[in-house]
Amino acid sequence: MKAEIVKIYKKYREIIDYIIAGGLTTAFSMILFYGSVWTILDGTDARQMQAANIFSWSGAVLFSYTINKLFVFKNENTKITKEFILFAAGRLLTLVLDMFIMFLGATYMAIDFHVMKLLSMVLVTVGNYIISKFLIFRF
Repeated sequence: MKAEIVKIYKKYREIIDYIIAGGLTTAFSMILFYGSVWTILDGTDARQMQAANIFSWSGAVLFSYTINKLFVFKNENTKITKEFILFAAGRLLTLVLDMFIMFLGATYMAIDFHVMKLLSMVLVTVGNYIISKFLIFRF
């Protein structure tokens, strides 16, 4: 049984590691968001809530870049500044995709926002993986 699990992991290592990294990034983002609104920012104030959201998104992008570079794609490129800018731009692109999907489905088509968020998360995750693998961390 253990040998089979190791075989499966070796075959799908990158995808499994990407899912683990995504889970860690999500947790980190939530810690930053809730930590900031429970300590220094007021989550009931719209501007401060958005500031917390921007703070958590920014921290999550930095964390995600680091974990994807070192753990998932094992990239040794030394042009870190250029690579990070491209990574952040890719994440901005998928943020816009997320917002578009949510607007189109939940607002315009009146589909339940829970369903749309799940669909959006899947499409954003796939988009982030493709951008990272083929544009950012290519060898």
